[in-house]
Amino acid sequence: MATDFVQATGRRKTAKARVRLYPGGEGQIQINKRAFEDYFPVDTQRRMVARPLMLTEKQKSMNVQVTVDGGGVNGQAGAVAHGIARALMKIDPDLRGILKKEGLVTRDPRMKERKKYGQPGARKRFQYSKR
Repeated sequence: MATDFVQATGRRKTAKARVRLYPGGEGQIQINKRAFEDYFPVDTQRRMVARPLMLTEKQKSMNVQVTVDGGGVNGQAGAVAHGIARALMKIDPDLRGILKKEGLVTRDPRMKERKKYGQPGARKRFQYSKR
């Protein structure tokens, strides 16, 4: 791959993705040194990752190299999409309107709620016994 690239970070839940966008590519996406199709076997995850490129019509003119860690597979897919959107905005700030309208610019703040003491889970309570 070429040496000139744009780098951005995407986050979702506990997943973090470092995205490198190489302008002038053939549309290859590489995640953790593996093929895009191998890393995300589910079609919905692949569409989530490729969505920022599809909306901006840059899927055939950019190569994407991603290092992602933490979280689960869906969180990682969201983190990669967020990182690609942020990198695209660095290349062309005019794309912000398109990406913002589709909700790809904002970092999703939803996190897992912590387990509270004296309870079996975050919200679940132990069964109440009157007698």
